Amino acid sequence: MTSTLLTVQIVLAILITISVLLQKSSSIGLGAYSGSNESVFGAKGPTGFLAKATFTLAFIFIVNTLALGYLYTASNSASVTDNIVPKNNTIIPATPTKPVNTAPSAPSAPTTK
Repeated sequence: MTSTLLTVQIVLAILITISVLLQKSSSIGLGAYSGSNESVFGAKGPTGFLAKATFTLAFIFIVNTLALGYLYTASNSASVTDNIVPKNNTIIPATPTKPVNTAPSAPSAPTTK
């Protein structure tokens, strides 16, 4: 599932890049290469169509990114450090053992008769 979404993510990134570069800007960008195709998109030209397409692609890209993040987090709940064995091959206990009381006992109070 994640490999399919990752492939979709790459395709969406390429499509967003192309749609952004085709839009007209103050320096025209790659929009100069659209030529006479402006009549295909309607009277306003490709600006309205490309803006809507870019917004739609960006929205799908964000949803796909969130889905990928959720799936990767759900599948990788274990840490790499859970499987580390120390060099002396001792297993580290999961819970600490009861501490041994090594402090001397307090002297008892004197008794009066």
